[in-house]
Amino acid sequence: MRQRRLMNQINVVPYIDVMLVLLVIFMVTAPMIQTGTVALPSVGEAGATPSAPLEITVHGDRHLTLRDRAARGEAVPVTAAQLATRSYRPEQAVLIAGDKDVPYEAILEVMSILQQARVAKIGLLVKPRS
Repeated sequence: MRQRRLMNQINVVPYIDVMLVLLVIFMVTAPMIQTGTVALPSVGEAGATPSAPLEITVHGDRHLTLRDRAARGEAVPVTAAQLATRSYRPEQAVLIAGDKDVPYEAILEVMSILQQARVAKIGLLVKPRS
C-alpha cells in the first residue's frame, strides 16, 4: 500500500477570486455613497452682530448679567428664573457671551432657558481674531 504524502501548500486561487469580486463591488458602490459636508464657521469669519440685541454674559462664577443694547443700559445682574419669565420681542436677537473659563454646560443651560422662553434668534458672541 502506498503512503499518502501531506500537501504543505495553501491553495490561494479561491481567496484571490473572492478578493477580486469584493474589489469590483467596492469600486462600483463607492461613487454612489453620498458624503455629508458641514461648513462650520470659524471665529475669524464671525458675522456682524445684530443692531440692538440683548446681551447675556455668563461669568466665571456662573452668575449672569443682562444688557439691553437698544436701551444703552448698563449690565444688570439676573438669575436664570428671571431670564425664563422675562418677555422677549420676537424680532430681537439675544447674544450669549461666555467667559472662557465657564464650562460649556453653563452656556447650554442659558440657551435652553431662552429656547423655552420662545426666543427665535439666539447667537454666541465671540471675539474675532486679530
